[in-house]
Order: sequence, then C-alpha cells, then structure tokens
Amino acid sequence: MAKVFIAFGHHNTKTSFNAAVRDTFIEEAKKNGHQVDLVNLFDEREKLPFYNQDTNPPPKLVIEYRKRLEKCSVMMLIGSCHNLRLNAILENWIDWVLHPKWFFSYRSIIPGNKYFKNYGYPVAGAMKGKLGIVSITYGGPMMSYWNFSFFDNIPFRRIKKSVFQLGGLKTKYIRFYSVLPQMEKKVFESHMQRVKILAKNL
Repeated sequence: MAKVFIAFGHHNTKTSFNAAVRDTFIEEAKKNGHQVDLVNLFDEREKLPFYNQDTNPPPKLVIEYRKRLEKCSVMMLIGSCHNLRLNAILENWIDWVLHPKWFFSYRSIIPGNKYFKNYGYPVAGAMKGKLGIVSITYGGPMMSYWNFSFFDNIPFRRIKKSVFQLGGLKTKYIRFYSVLPQMEKKVFESHMQRVKILAKNL
C-alpha cells in the first residue's frame, strides 16, 4: 500500500472545489488501504517565507517537509491555476522543498570546459522513482488554454517537465476545467468519480 504526501495549496481549505477533490481523494485512498500525510499550506501554523536562494541552510520547516516526503511513496500537489501558474503558496513550497541538491542535482557534460561551464543534465535525488501527482483546476474551458498548452506553459506541463522529471518522479495528473461556483451537480459528481478512480489506482 502507498503512503501519500499531499500539499494542498488552495486558500479555501473547507468548502472549495479543490477541498472536495482533496477530501474525496483522501477518503477513497484510505478505503483502499493507503495512508495519507496532509499539509494544508494556508492552515499551517508556521509558514515558509518567500523563497530566497541566498538562505542557506534552508528553514527548518523545509527539512521537516523533506523528511515527511522521504517516508512517502507518492507526492500529490493540489491547487488552482492563476496566471498560468499554481497558487503562489504552492509554487513557493515547490521552490523551497523540491530544490537541489535534495531533489535533484546537475552534472556537467564537460566539467571545467569554459564554453559549456555548468551545462549538463539532471541527476535525480531523494524522490527518484516515486510517483508525483498534480491536481489542477482551471476557471475556463479546455479550449481557452490550448495555445498555452502547445508551448508547455500551463502548470501541469511545466510541473511535469521542469520539476517532476528533474527529480526522477513518475507522473500522473488530473485536470478540471470550467470550475465555477454554478457547476451542475452531475458535473461535480462526475469529477469526483475521476478523483476516486485516481485514488484507487495509485
């Protein structure tokens, strides 16, 4: 059975669509014998500061999150799309926690070469071989994001290629479009069914 670490990044931790995704996933995962370690980033007593690459060593909270991740076989990020990025608090968490050299490091193709310098390839770190899941909600319909998707600019593609793959994670994602307050009940229920299937098939 899997142990899932969930970083939940939506500001409404109680009644939002994202909260329903989180709660449905957790309920179904536990039904199937999986364990869950949940972090509601907006509800944490201690919060990470804005990312600063000059802060070394990183805050103790970063080390604590990494220790919890090391005990899990699955990492799940849940948030919504804002300006073609995930929620700022979740992006900030990614910058701090999924960071070299713990998450990945770079190896130079030609060490010491004055032209290539540090150009090289990523070497996966502590999360190598684990599963990374991204759940993202969008306010508009799928078609409105097509052009951005083509250029890999929407969050799930960027997270997959520029974050998860660097760390050697296997990837799954689930997307929800036209997530608005007036969503019909049958549409909502169909979305939650997809979440249940995801939780069953970890």
